[in-house]
Amino acid sequence: MLQQSLSMASVRSWARGLVVVVLGATLAVAGAQAAQRSAQPEKKTKVVAKRANAKASAQAPRKVAKPSKAVRLAAVSSREPVRAVAHRPSHGELAGLRNHSDPLELKSSVALVVDQDTHEVLLSKNDLAVLPIASLTKLMTGLVVSQAQLDLNEPITITEEDIDTEKGSRSRLAVGTTLTRGEMLHLALMSSENRAAHALGRTYPGGLKVFVEQMNVKAKLLGMTDTRYVEPTGLSSKNQSSARDLAVLVNVAHMDPLLRDYSTSPGYEVDLGRKTLQYNNTNLLVKNPSWDIGLQKTGYIAEAGRCLVMQTQIAGRKLIMVFLDSAGKLSRIGDAQRVRQWLETNASFRSSVSGSSPAPGGSNS
Repeated sequence: MLQQSLSMASVRSWARGLVVVVLGATLAVAGAQAAQRSAQPEKKTKVVAKRANAKASAQAPRKVAKPSKAVRLAAVSSREPVRAVAHRPSHGELAGLRNHSDPLELKSSVALVVDQDTHEVLLSKNDLAVLPIASLTKLMTGLVVSQAQLDLNEPITITEEDIDTEKGSRSRLAVGTTLTRGEMLHLALMSSENRAAHALGRTYPGGLKVFVEQMNVKAKLLGMTDTRYVEPTGLSSKNQSSARDLAVLVNVAHMDPLLRDYSTSPGYEVDLGRKTLQYNNTNLLVKNPSWDIGLQKTGYIAEAGRCLVMQTQIAGRKLIMVFLDSAGKLSRIGDAQRVRQWLETNASFRSSVSGSSPAPGGSNS
């Protein structure tokens, strides 16, 4: 009995020990799981942080080496090509006049050099061709205004009517600007100011239509049979003439002191009250001290090319020069220089000053 009691006690003691062991093991496992669960958020946080850092790194601007010039050019060439402005051929070019050669290799399709006193033709090239004359028109505009003996001190205001609707060209004379007729004429002849020229015609007694009629009447009286005017600025390609006719116009205009003075003025300031505008002569040769220019006018529209007329003196002789439909921006000036050099080195031209022999004629190709 005692032995059985001891055995039961031993069993209970073993059972209690087993419970303790199992309970301890269970607590240990639970503690480990809890520890594991508490550690998992930290791990997740670290992963999220790592991903965030990677994203920020991807978005951050990187220093990229600048591509070489060759690479940049290759990239540009691979793009859609830039559309160039279409070339607008002049009337002279369309007529094939630019294909005509001459001994001086002039860039102008039309050229004429005449002795002002003897009317001797020293050089001619397509001088009877009738072409648009651009702002050479303003020389006739000035002649009509001057010979009408209008009040040069009368104020003229630029209006909406004076805005260029033919070519859309700009002007520094804003609508509402008021200048005297003399100032308008000065700017028209010296700087080829279109609004000034249009305002001169618009304010002529009888209006613009009467003014244009007077331009054509004057041309007819001067024997300019190849000449026609439709407006006073030269923006219209319908204003046309020949080198022969223009030489006549230059000769007559040179007799007018006002036109001589205004057309050869190197520069002119216009006081508008709030500001002062500085205008310069469109002919670069006017400021060249080696040239003696008594009257000049330049012109350009796409249909006419670059144009230039001048009265000048070379080697003691008074000359009239006409250049029409010149291809380059400075080519008309270059042509004048080439003609001058040719004349100065031509023995016949120099000797003719003393009347010993006539000057040679030019190519009429």
